[in-house]
Amino acid sequence: MKTKDLVYIALFAAITAALGLVPAVQVGPVPITAQTLGVMLAGAILGARRGFLSQLLFLVLVAIGLPILPGGGGGLAVFAGPTAGYLISWPIAAFVIGLLTERFWARYNLAWGTVANVVGGILVIYAIGVPVLKAVTGMPWDGALWFGAAVFIPGDLIKAVVAAVIAVQVRRSYPVIERPRRAVAVR
Repeated sequence: MKTKDLVYIALFAAITAALGLVPAVQVGPVPITAQTLGVMLAGAILGARRGFLSQLLFLVLVAIGLPILPGGGGGLAVFAGPTAGYLISWPIAAFVIGLLTERFWARYNLAWGTVANVVGGILVIYAIGVPVLKAVTGMPWDGALWFGAAVFIPGDLIKAVVAAVIAVQVRRSYPVIERPRRAVAVR
């Protein structure tokens, strides 16, 4: 791995941490935070591998106790609470977003970026976060779906579009993801 890659990974872990400074809105056991925007940006700008590693680094920093979650949260205890599934899903979500971004790189635009962010940054996160929320809190499925997904949808859709707008501009001015190389035909 190149030094440049390590810098990008650390930068996007730091961006996700900085987004934790935005005050969270408590709507139940899981707060509304700006940090999922960092997850979406990591995947959309860095690609699958580096996006995954940036969010994994972020989780390692949380696990060792740095207070980088909203409200100064951190430490191993957060991985046993109602938000554990959401946190654990972040590297996977960044990977999926990055994979979709790389797949559609040649025709990447606002629409494709938004689709990638919705699939990876919303569906993947909810698919992992909601069942863990239900298991940890013991709430029924309807409550887990409401407090773990439904209340987040409007804000997450806005974050998906914002991340796509930023990713499109970064792609135009300073593309971090390299263009896929065409395979050389062997005759």
